[in-house]
Amino acid sequence: MKAYWHKCLLCLLLLTPLAATANAEPTVIVIKASKFLFQPAKIELKKGQTVILEFTSSDRLHGFSLPDFALQADIEPGKTTRISFTPDKAGTFVFRCSVFCGDGHEDMAGEIVVKDS
Repeated sequence: MKAYWHKCLLCLLLLTPLAATANAEPTVIVIKASKFLFQPAKIELKKGQTVILEFTSSDRLHGFSLPDFALQADIEPGKTTRISFTPDKAGTFVFRCSVFCGDGHEDMAGEIVVKDS
């Protein structure tokens, strides 16, 4: 009988972290787009960790393009755009504004660094 309870306790201890992870809310990363930059321009993530990228624009229509993960979105002034994202590979990935927003648009970029967990 004692061995049975030891096995039950072991199972409980092993499954508890899984239950906590399954119920964890994704981290929200707020990104502001404005003439001609993203703030922050560098974002560090963990591989396999779900995050929500939350975009706002303070001045005009901008875009967000992260081709390595097939992510694309318009960022309209006065509105919040949210993208749920779970990186499945490690590395450094460049994102850019995908809507022409004036002189300087070509320099509006940032990077997402994904590290192995």
